[in-house]
Amino acid sequence: MKTDYQTIQVEINQGVAILRLNNPPVNQLSKPFVEEMKDALISAYGDNEIQVVILTGTEKNFIAGADITEIQQVKERGSILPLVMENNKFLNSIEQGPKPVIAAINGNCLGGGLEIAMACHYRIAAKGIQVGQPEVQIGLIPGAGGTQRLPRLVGLPDALKMIATGQAISAEEGLKKGCIDEVVPLESLLSKAFEAAQRFLSGTLNHRDRMTRSRKDQLPNFVMKKMIISYAREEAAKKGKGYIAPFKAIEAMERGLSNDFEADLRIEAELFSDCAVSEVAKNLIGIFLNTRAAGKLPRIKGIEPQKIRTVGMLGGGTMGSGIVNLLLNHGFKTILWDINEEAIQKGISAIRKTFAYPIKIGKMTQEDLDRKIQDHLTTTTSLDDMKGADLIIEAVLEDMNIKQGIWKKLQEVCRSEVTFATNTSALPITEMASVLKDPGRMIGLHFFNPAERMQLLEIICGKKTSDQTLATSVAFGRAIRKVPIVVNDGPGFYVSRQLGAFMGESTFMVGEGEDPALIEEAVVDFGMPMGPATLGDLTGLDINYHVVKNFEKSLGERWQMSPIYKLIYQTGCYGRKTGAGWYDYSGEKPIPNPKLQEVIHQYLKEKGIKPKKSSQKEIIERMLARAINEAAYMIQDQICDRPQDMDLAIIYGLGFPPYRGGILRYADTWGIRNVYEHLLKLEQEHGVRFKPAPLLKEMAESGRTFYLGF
Repeated sequence: MKTDYQTIQVEINQGVAILRLNNPPVNQLSKPFVEEMKDALISAYGDNEIQVVILTGTEKNFIAGADITEIQQVKERGSILPLVMENNKFLNSIEQGPKPVIAAINGNCLGGGLEIAMACHYRIAAKGIQVGQPEVQIGLIPGAGGTQRLPRLVGLPDALKMIATGQAISAEEGLKKGCIDEVVPLESLLSKAFEAAQRFLSGTLNHRDRMTRSRKDQLPNFVMKKMIISYAREEAAKKGKGYIAPFKAIEAMERGLSNDFEADLRIEAELFSDCAVSEVAKNLIGIFLNTRAAGKLPRIKGIEPQKIRTVGMLGGGTMGSGIVNLLLNHGFKTILWDINEEAIQKGISAIRKTFAYPIKIGKMTQEDLDRKIQDHLTTTTSLDDMKGADLIIEAVLEDMNIKQGIWKKLQEVCRSEVTFATNTSALPITEMASVLKDPGRMIGLHFFNPAERMQLLEIICGKKTSDQTLATSVAFGRAIRKVPIVVNDGPGFYVSRQLGAFMGESTFMVGEGEDPALIEEAVVDFGMPMGPATLGDLTGLDINYHVVKNFEKSLGERWQMSPIYKLIYQTGCYGRKTGAGWYDYSGEKPIPNPKLQEVIHQYLKEKGIKPKKSSQKEIIERMLARAINEAAYMIQDQICDRPQDMDLAIIYGLGFPPYRGGILRYADTWGIRNVYEHLLKLEQEHGVRFKPAPLLKEMAESGRTFYLGF
């Protein structure tokens, strides 16, 4: 058979052709790669000496799935449907081909990779690898038979769970459920696959009997199918608001799984095509690709990050304990410093609490945690013990004098190449670094609470932060599985300022007579995880007050605080930590806080303001217009000039609904001219805080958009 391929290495042994798939970096199903796979299989089928084919991958992946950049470029449904059907012919040629094909799954087998494996006649997997159909996570459904073959192997309930949620399972789970035939150590994978090939050669196994399309034993009867589908749709409705793919996947299995497999594939292909051209899929694919590219800046291209093995953590409070959780989980030696032994013990207790959930669900044991702490964590009350650290992260009191005092001491203790990072959410990095002999070694690493769970890491460069410090910080962010978004120093950096604009506008509306509950409802219905009142109570109304006061001072009249918020602050009701804020938390369930309701009522009465009831659309568009405008000001101020990063920050840091693509993607969809004109209207009605940024005016006049203009 033919052996000369760019992406496939061919080995022939005793009538068995081993095709090693090698399309770096992850064996993605790009068009040239698929064409070579087709050609190699046709060549093997046509060679009389070859009786069995083994497909296996290289490195950490068997096949990682489709090249989604190709899907992202599709605009017309009619152009993608024929391509999907043509791809189905390729998988059918494996399943219905003249010779047995074995999938020797060496690494992760996701999306199109699992679909190819299910078209094979035997699936043998290495221990611990993941298999799954994660397409819904980027707004798609399986498009190469996944919705039709997986239920035939694992049953409809498990297939619905895997496909409609995008949840992957281990090879061991796959063996139990039925989509994997054998699980073996990686080092013996090919030898075991060769043994399976011998069973086909001897006639013990017959590939015609093992075609997945012919399986019916796992499929439910009509009545059971109806009940299972109904339940799946109800569950999807609870979690999938705004999304399309989960419902299309359920529909594919509802209308498919018949005696006519080709008709089933056609149904799936049509539903896949619906998803592929949707705005939701374009947004989710964009987020996926932008997440992979986060932190890959021209400024640090080619710079080798410093090796980080030991990290010093200053402060074991809420934020510090969450960061230590990340450090221990990712294998870093950690030195925890605090002011005295009592604070150290509180810190250790807080660290243990951050591991409570993984212990509860069985992902780790108490013994595992004890071992982590014993092997990787040391504690100290002396800054001198930080001399062995490669990176130091500070999360002490938000007081510039205290922080600068610590850094002045540490620069005398630590090696010159050690990176200094502050977790401040508001204090200027440039000013903090001014006490250092080398301010280039300082950077902001702004984690979000709870640090062990929130994916965003906002990396803030001071005016003198060096490229080496930035490269090291980005690499560290990746090492602890964070999405690193790089911004420049400025009031509130990016996320806090954007949050203040978007959510903060709600207090002005309350002061105009809007019902806080209706604002809350509008924001949640839009897709945010919580409304401004709930979020304010969580973060602390006092903290938000001081942040906005800082913005008033730094950014001028556009950031004047709403009168109603000043009155609310004076009540001393600061949220959950004081037992009451917008809501009262003293009972079993939070209820609107009567004290704040009275303050609002009195204010409206004194001002002669009548109750007002805007539509959800009016509420959301007002909040979004201010947020979009603030983003434009921040681009002007050179806080950040990458709209894709700005949107990732809002999605991962604030929970902006991913299916909407982010605030700036939403602005492009809304239309920049429409946004600009809406701002002019709002400025006329409500004043200077809606004054359009000069950049936004220029974009509206020139036709530029955020995603095509930068």
